[in-house]
Amino acid sequence: MGLDNPIHIAFLLVLLLLVFGAKRLPEMGHSLGSGLRGFRDALSGDARTAPVPAPVPAPIAAPDSPPAAHLAVAAPAADAAAPTTTSGNGGSHEPIAAA
Repeated sequence: MGLDNPIHIAFLLVLLLLVFGAKRLPEMGHSLGSGLRGFRDALSGDARTAPVPAPVPAPIAAPDSPPAAHLAVAAPAADAAAPTTTSGNGGSHEPIAAA
């Protein structure tokens, strides 16, 4: 019941032709063959073609204004780290006094 019978192989080929169509089968065979060839070359370590290096992107032109003009001024670290409360003092965000 295996694929040793030529009738079984012919039946599978006809079924593939019906499912994928005559145009798609050569494309699938080509991609399968090139994939197997690449796999075999990777296992043996034989490289037929050198890998193509990735293109280097062009550097971005610097703006005319100095870069410091675009930076926002950060709040002092001591005020930002202090816990705040909104209950009992009318909704203001003042630091909690240490007890």
